[in-house]
Amino acid sequence: MTQKPDSPSPVAPSLGATSLSAAVLSIVLMGDALIYVVLPVSAEVFGVSLVWVGILLSANRFVRIVTYGAIAHATTTYGIRLATIVACIGGASSTVMYWMFDGGWALLFARLLWGMSFAALTLTTLAYAVADRRRAGTRVGLSRAIQQFGSVFALTAGAWLAGQFGPKAAFLYLGLASFIALPFALALPKEKTEPAQGKTQWLPKPHLLDLLFFAVGFAVDGVFAMTITLILADLVSLEAAILGGGIVLSLRRLGDAVFAPIGGWLGDRLGTEKSLFASTVLTALGLAAIALGHVYIGAGAVIIGRAAIAALGPATVAVRNSADQVMHRMAVMMTWRDFGAALGPLLSGFFLGAISIPIIYSALVAILTIALAAQIFRRGRI
Repeated sequence: MTQKPDSPSPVAPSLGATSLSAAVLSIVLMGDALIYVVLPVSAEVFGVSLVWVGILLSANRFVRIVTYGAIAHATTTYGIRLATIVACIGGASSTVMYWMFDGGWALLFARLLWGMSFAALTLTTLAYAVADRRRAGTRVGLSRAIQQFGSVFALTAGAWLAGQFGPKAAFLYLGLASFIALPFALALPKEKTEPAQGKTQWLPKPHLLDLLFFAVGFAVDGVFAMTITLILADLVSLEAAILGGGIVLSLRRLGDAVFAPIGGWLGDRLGTEKSLFASTVLTALGLAAIALGHVYIGAGAVIIGRAAIAALGPATVAVRNSADQVMHRMAVMMTWRDFGAALGPLLSGFFLGAISIPIIYSALVAILTIALAAQIFRRGRI
């Protein structure tokens, strides 16, 4: 579906709203960023087993897969500003719950609350960013950059707090600090609302662009994120591999802060679809380089390409769809991206013992190539 110029966006195309909404998500993200570092090595403090650690760290992604559609429907009906405010409160509260609760089931509730809050904030930040479709790429890139600051703070100051005062206390302090985001959410402009049309689907039917994002989520957010430390362990000592893997994954956040704005800016000037194609090709070349043994060069290409894709995907959705369809289409795209990202580690666990890393990464290159080819042949152009 192409853009309808006579269908105005329900959100005012304000750069201030783009920045404010991104700041809300950035601040509320702190607890989620820290839990991935703290929980695996402090499971006993939280009263859970290592099995529960895996469940808790993946639960937020799985709940997003089945609730994006319903959250998009509610957001369209009741308003993007209200959804941001509610999700801000829910996300900050979930971080405080990591301090309050012990045991798997109670913490699972907190993680599910976070997953739904994150889904809502993801959609609302994108809605504010793509309201001005002529500059959608630049604004999504700016939004992605702002979102990284909270995570960086959590991974530095939050980790220090955990070491000084204990992991439980660190989440109390970060959770209370997360409520600083609430005034930013309240400062967002109000918009007109109307009842959303259509039915809510748990796993909506994908378009080809959604399948491309499924492939990127599967390859990069799933398999690459899970296997990079294992790949490095074949090249250096285990201690160096753990450190190197941590550095590579932290560089993904830095990549978002630097290359998402650049990719979005190029998309606005050269065309979002052509830029998305080029960024996906760069990502595929990076995966191919890893398959051939050039791990560091390949990882760098994957980080840069994935960061640009994060800005160009939503911008492409905004360009292709009418304003009243953008929220729904972004929800579908994010659903399939998260589905791929959740499926990647799951299948990797089965295949790693039987299939070599080069073959796995060659298969990832083939998957991305097929997804790109489908885009070209379906639309008859890049």
